[in-house]
Amino acid sequence: MPAKIPAESEVLGYFKSLSNWGRWGQDDQLGTLNLINADKTRRAVATVREGVTVSLSRTVRFEPSADAPIPPVHYMVESGEGWATGQKVTSRPNAAATDFFGMIFHGATITHVDSLAHFFWEGKTYNGKPAHMVSTNLGATVCSVEQAKNGIMTRGVLVDVPMIRGNNWVERGEGVSPEDILAAEQRCGFKVEEGDVLLVRTGQLHRRNVEGPVDRSAGSTACQAACLPLFHQRGIAMLGSDTGNDVSPSQYSKVLQPIHQVGITAMGLWILDNANLDDVAEACRQRNRWEFLLSIGPLRLHNTTGSPVNPIAVF
Repeated sequence: MPAKIPAESEVLGYFKSLSNWGRWGQDDQLGTLNLINADKTRRAVATVREGVTVSLSRTVRFEPSADAPIPPVHYMVESGEGWATGQKVTSRPNAAATDFFGMIFHGATITHVDSLAHFFWEGKTYNGKPAHMVSTNLGATVCSVEQAKNGIMTRGVLVDVPMIRGNNWVERGEGVSPEDILAAEQRCGFKVEEGDVLLVRTGQLHRRNVEGPVDRSAGSTACQAACLPLFHQRGIAMLGSDTGNDVSPSQYSKVLQPIHQVGITAMGLWILDNANLDDVAEACRQRNRWEFLLSIGPLRLHNTTGSPVNPIAVF
């Protein structure tokens, strides 16, 4: 059933009603990651029974596609070709293969986390920090991804929406509703709790694998803005999905990306975009268990608005 879409006036009210500004102090830059404490991590580690690990990352590819017209760049600085043919490089007898790569990780294809410097609303980002503190010259001088340098290790819970709905994927332009999440809790026997990373599988990556990539103008699915009060009420530390985490085309004229705009700027909610949730969904179905230890280690990048990541689920 299509999600009930709240009026834009209601979504605009979320900037105040769901705000975490000042909750952890006026200088806080961690936002909802504050909800992961040592006890939460210990309890998450205790969910491990088998030691089986599953990656939640897509492979980074270096070829253009319909949804990644500017792909990551990779080239070999040094290779083994000369050595393989028996040639000798006398000037560098100990040469080894080395690589260079560069990428715009924000987008529709690379698995990455958004820091709280990634979005602004009315000239400010999370906790009232002025937008100009994220500058072209210096980068994210506040709320950089380096705030998460110690890693994110907590309980992950998976909501597999296509399984709950009995279809292959959620249609582009259609949102995941709070009722989908509540139905998954009832059917799968878990409850989204404070400090969790909530992962919402829409099946859009599966559709891409079946039908091929499409231009981003075709739209996307994600959680509807109606889910934001539930995220705040339950106190999730991070939201992740197999999409860019906002429904498009947008249903609103002002709040074009409500999950990012309200989530990041008002709630201080960290976001995991473009995860591969197909493999972990299969692992969950095999075990009929939808919770696991989740480990996410953003690169320790200075003054940046996010980082590519390879999240690991441990069962």
